[in-house]
Amino acid sequence: MKSSIYGLTFDQLTNECTEAGYGAFHARQVWDSLYIDRVKSMDDLNVRDEVRDYLTEKYVISTQELFVKQEAGDGTVKFLLKLHDGHYIETVLMRHKYGRSVCVTTQVGCNIGCSFCASGLLKKTRDLTAGEVVEQIMTVQHFLDEEGEGDRVSHIVVMGIGEPFDNFDNLVDFLLVVKDERGLAIAPRKINVSTSGLADKIYKFADLDLRINLALSLHAPNDELRTRIMKINRAFPLDKLMPSIRYYVEKTNKRITFEYILLSKVNDLPEHAEELADLIEDIKDKSYVNLIPYNPVNEHIQYERSTPEDIMAFYDILKKRGVNTGVRLEHGTDIDAACGQLRSKHMNVEGAK
Repeated sequence: MKSSIYGLTFDQLTNECTEAGYGAFHARQVWDSLYIDRVKSMDDLNVRDEVRDYLTEKYVISTQELFVKQEAGDGTVKFLLKLHDGHYIETVLMRHKYGRSVCVTTQVGCNIGCSFCASGLLKKTRDLTAGEVVEQIMTVQHFLDEEGEGDRVSHIVVMGIGEPFDNFDNLVDFLLVVKDERGLAIAPRKINVSTSGLADKIYKFADLDLRINLALSLHAPNDELRTRIMKINRAFPLDKLMPSIRYYVEKTNKRITFEYILLSKVNDLPEHAEELADLIEDIKDKSYVNLIPYNPVNEHIQYERSTPEDIMAFYDILKKRGVNTGVRLEHGTDIDAACGQLRSKHMNVEGAK
């Protein structure tokens, strides 16, 4: 299988052209064709024939096909994409007042094993290449182009199936492609990467200083509870994880977002809110806690959604402690909204990979 040309950063594409004996300006022509003209076939690249023929021998544009598309009443669109090897991934378009946001997947399945998450029901098969992640963005952009309203992808959340930092090098190449000002030009401040807490990669990410926003899937304020609902806490307990978060904040001078899914009578009690405030007390001025109402995924996961009263009580405690916090606005609740939910359902029905 040929590689996706979307997987090349601008510098890598330039090296590809120059090492083959072609001028560097040809790379710019190819880049413009991919991300400005948004061609869908290698045959349509606006570049000299011999350059196009050379690249076509090694690369393709499309490695995925649309298998299922679900559209919600609020304008959210969920795409189930079939990869070249028969595996399936999910991508979601969310329409906000401030722009069009896409949630991308970085792995086929997930090994993190969060007990509340549909993605973890299907174990990791492989990492996605950088090109396969970029292609998700382009699939959505082509969809928006076909709508004919002039919309463009303006925001990205790397929060779909998989642990992004477990696919670190491909993640970084993806980020370099989508934020490149010569192409899609998605501003770093409009890109959010979410991790379950791989502390070693958080240090590495901070040192790269990509200016990308980071979110930590925390979901519990102490080790006993976090280990119970997130297996990753065994490898990176809070006494290892929180120093990496403080390093990120100090190194980048950027705010950290703590994602916190509220599970009824599990992690949503007043004492949990107090513990959470204590945990981030020293960095609360550089923190934001995103409270997430739980979205039940299937009969195999036996958690319940917190009541609106419990959610607001939790919120009020954090606010009284001076913590910047909010409750996430939900999207696509009528179309298998949770990560991995659509893929899991179709795998059960179709026997797919």
